[in-house]
Amino acid sequence: MSYSVLIIDDERLAREEIRQHLLPYPAFTVAGEAADADEAEQLIAQLHPQVIFLDIQMPERSGFDLLESLDVVPEVVFTTAYDHYAVQAFDTNAIDYLVKPIREERFARAMERILAALQQQQPSATTFTHTLFIKEGERFHFIQTKDIFLIESTGNYVRIWYGQQKAYLKRSLNQLEQSLDPQHFFRTSRTAMINTQYIKQVTAQEDGRLLISLQAGPTVTVSNRQSAVFRNRNKT
Repeated sequence: MSYSVLIIDDERLAREEIRQHLLPYPAFTVAGEAADADEAEQLIAQLHPQVIFLDIQMPERSGFDLLESLDVVPEVVFTTAYDHYAVQAFDTNAIDYLVKPIREERFARAMERILAALQQQQPSATTFTHTLFIKEGERFHFIQTKDIFLIESTGNYVRIWYGQQKAYLKRSLNQLEQSLDPQHFFRTSRTAMINTQYIKQVTAQEDGRLLISLQAGPTVTVSNRQSAVFRNRNKT
């Protein structure tokens, strides 16, 4: 199995350092390099890398700003020359963070984590996102889509229910739906989407609409049109 890598750093020598560290890992191929977030965003859309090595502090837009703009988020290893940024990155539950200059043993440990995460992914992982990056004020964190059970539209944001928590993402429900695996996520109405793996009970109402009880969170009413779609979906 071969995995593609994109290196994102505004310093050429820092990008070359990552390339050198990757030489002992033939399963990982460098598909490209980017010197800023704008170039990286374009290359990610073109190349669909499975892994990105991402400098946090870059001119104009930071690494965090880049992640916030992505519909499909690859596995992320943050790189930084500043310890306080490293701590902030670590709090996001990224695969790992590396402080420059990068020590060989730390790089090896990061590669072990990357490989373990990639091996757990479904084949559709490069087509549909398995991770959402959330920026809330000064807090940054990743949410695994497998942990999400309900998504609701609220103005210019979506409200994401996962575990015992909720988070807000500045994205339309229509836009987010395009990046989620339809095998698991179902649009119940114009304003809501559920993860079907969390369905506890489905009840038919007199008007033909369905009520879906999830393992957590509120009961969801399915629109007339989507109730028919849901019934047909479960016949196949």
